[in-house]
Amino acid sequence: MSNNTGNTLLALLAGAAIGAGVGILFAPDKGSKTRRKIKDGFDKERDHLRDKFNEATHNLKHKFSRAKMDLESEFDHLVSNVDHKTEDVIATLERKLEDLKKQHAKATK
Repeated sequence: MSNNTGNTLLALLAGAAIGAGVGILFAPDKGSKTRRKIKDGFDKERDHLRDKFNEATHNLKHKFSRAKMDLESEFDHLVSNVDHKTEDVIATLERKLEDLKKQHAKATK
């Protein structure tokens, strides 16, 4: 996770803990109602954190997938260029060999 996301999660957890503490101190309800409210608040925050984590995971997977496709595309392009260059080099070498053979034939006559 990025440092920013970690700081956000830490701030959310700290906020939930502070909110729960303040809620207990100023609770006009019975203990059972207060505990249920605290549990509901924690459940809500847990679900929120889970959603944020899932969103971050999805974004990260998407970025890696896109980077992988870009890398594969660049590799294919590189291989294609090497194939063309190899053919050009072979053709050039064949022409040079033919020229050398002709020069050798003229020199031996």
